[in-house]
Amino acid sequence: MRASHVCSVLASLVLLWLGIAAAQEASSWKTLSGKAPAIVAKGGFSGLFPDSSEDAYRFVQYASSPDTILYCDVRLTKDEFGICLPDIKMDNCTNIADIYAQGQKSYLVNGVPTSGWFSVDYNITELGQVTLVRSISSRTPRFDSNSYPILAVEDVQSKFKPPGIWLNVQHDRFYSHFNLSMRNYIISVSKRVVVNYISSPEVTFLTSVHGRVSNKTKLVFRFLDESTLEPSMNKTYGSVLKNLTFVKTFASGILVPKSYIWLTSSDNYLQPYTSVVDDAHKAGLEIYAADFANDFMLSYNHSYDPLAEYLSFIDNGVFSVDGVLSDFPVTPSEAIGCFANLNKSNTDHGKPLIISHNGASGDYPGCTDLAYQKAVDDGADVIDCPVQVTKDGVLVCMSSVNLMDDTTVARSQFASQTAVIKDIQSVRGVFTFNLTWDDIVKNLRPKISTPFTTYRLDRNPRYRNAGNFMRLSDFLDFTKDKDLSGIMISIEYAAFVAEELGFDMVETVIKALGDAGYNNQTAQKVMIQSTNSSVLEKFKQQMKYDLVYMINEEVRDAAPSSLTDIKKFASAVSVDTGSVFPESHHFTMYKTNLVQTLQNAGLSVYVYTLMNEFASQAYDFFSDATVQINWYVTAAGVDGLITEFPATARRYKSNNCMNMGNSTPVFMDPARAGDLMQTIMMKTAQPPALAPMPLLTDSDVAEPPLPPARSNSSTSPTHSGATRMHAHATHILVLVILPMLFAWCSLV
Repeated sequence: MRASHVCSVLASLVLLWLGIAAAQEASSWKTLSGKAPAIVAKGGFSGLFPDSSEDAYRFVQYASSPDTILYCDVRLTKDEFGICLPDIKMDNCTNIADIYAQGQKSYLVNGVPTSGWFSVDYNITELGQVTLVRSISSRTPRFDSNSYPILAVEDVQSKFKPPGIWLNVQHDRFYSHFNLSMRNYIISVSKRVVVNYISSPEVTFLTSVHGRVSNKTKLVFRFLDESTLEPSMNKTYGSVLKNLTFVKTFASGILVPKSYIWLTSSDNYLQPYTSVVDDAHKAGLEIYAADFANDFMLSYNHSYDPLAEYLSFIDNGVFSVDGVLSDFPVTPSEAIGCFANLNKSNTDHGKPLIISHNGASGDYPGCTDLAYQKAVDDGADVIDCPVQVTKDGVLVCMSSVNLMDDTTVARSQFASQTAVIKDIQSVRGVFTFNLTWDDIVKNLRPKISTPFTTYRLDRNPRYRNAGNFMRLSDFLDFTKDKDLSGIMISIEYAAFVAEELGFDMVETVIKALGDAGYNNQTAQKVMIQSTNSSVLEKFKQQMKYDLVYMINEEVRDAAPSSLTDIKKFASAVSVDTGSVFPESHHFTMYKTNLVQTLQNAGLSVYVYTLMNEFASQAYDFFSDATVQINWYVTAAGVDGLITEFPATARRYKSNNCMNMGNSTPVFMDPARAGDLMQTIMMKTAQPPALAPMPLLTDSDVAEPPLPPARSNSSTSPTHSGATRMHAHATHILVLVILPMLFAWCSLV
């Protein structure tokens, strides 16, 4: 028994050791030190606030990892004060041109004639009248009115007490022309302020401070564009990169543009990664990557998901950089703190439910075989088919009844068939019921949606017209053996189709589901979604599907009478994002009670439509789709996400910071809607208040029963709708021809 006890103890110790070893292995990083990569906030949270402003630095502690390092681009004033400014030209980041209108000068900066306003022409007192503004014009101007003063290096330490400070010296040689010594300033300030990192693209500057600052201060050589000449050696940065053992003689690390590590092609797709991280580590150098910003163009491979980009630098299974320099430090905080080393095999189909919107339509043309396969591969719980009908009665999955929206019909022989159908839309279109299935598949190609072309945010252009159209029967065959919790069929314009085309959408969909075996199985639930209560009521009378009522307008809440009506035919409701967090000029204003009201009535709530592009998101979400998802799941408590990028939602469901309660990291704890605008922005700069949104009432929900399909001798749609459209065109033709005829007759 004693021997047995000893063996048991030994076995337990071995298992414990194996567990600890496994945990260490799982938590280890491929950085030079084996520790987590450093997060460096460039000018603070400069993606939202003016770079190097008080709010930019202060906001880091509210929305980023607590060990985030604050970064300051050091400039010298005429009286040798060090200040933090992102640009040597002060007119690019302050209002100095308004204060000193005659102060423009022209100097050589690294041999390049440069005109503007420069700190070397002003003393610290004179600059007290100058305030910071955004340095990137595409970002919101609404915080420029806060009159942020220019901060000295010492202010960063005393006001914000960060865990680390990074000083970047970009133009040492420039200041020497004005008898100003950046070297002396840096050595002096490092005695008053704890400086953790000093970086510069100039070798002579780093060698001049090497050994003269604390040995705990890391010197980092900053690489610029590979073809640019390093000013003190007259060699390109590309050539210096080939001699990292030389860099190691005066620096402990290098800072490189992220493009040094992951190259992109001329059409913005990733190329194989380079060896620069491995080369740096072999030379004993840490390597930091720069130029991260959530609102900059990303490689198409990242699907406008900035978190995916960070993970490709720190958690790719091959290498990890030792730190990242970011305008939006919240996103690397998420990457390092919650999303690295995830269990990517997790296929949990619990809440929040991930429902595709036309498949993975952010990556491929919607409702094609490619979009649906991508949605499945990316972990969607439910994939959807918006059903339309063709001229010959074939049900197809198409994001819009108007073929102009998602096909190449405008470049086809059918382009002349455009017409306005007021029962559907007020703009001209070519509709699915104008063409047969063969017309569509033999003459048209799919077209990827591009909702943000005004921002030049194209989607996956190499695959702009890729993929094959899908009939409903094809869709149902495809989904049968997939790891899905269900499918969603969306139906619109059923009354029009019945009255004008003589086609019963409900009966035909039920038959298609039955033919595919969906009416006699429980592995995958069938969800039917519609904005028309009459459609859902007819399904309710015949089948036990999960019925989803879509509210296709922004509402602030739902009246009790509307809830009573909805519960008669639906178990879930889809709501627009703006009905949860209303926005004014891309700032959230408040959180409505709609989600809670619907859930209290026993209805599940799905929010639509989530997209990764930063242009689709409120500034409160920091141009990060993961932050947006977290708001809707954590702050609003929705039951499902209808998204064009299922991969982003699936990764969110797998993150390591779920269900942490009071231990949830600050960067995963959503702020209160409206706080960004109301507590930080000057009242004079705040966007106008929203007009009161309507309340959903029973009159919005109630509809007369669906009309029966107009009598027809065949099961195909009649041509009455098309005839009416052609009649419209004929009337125009008659109006043109008759005057010509009368004119000819008068001449005769």
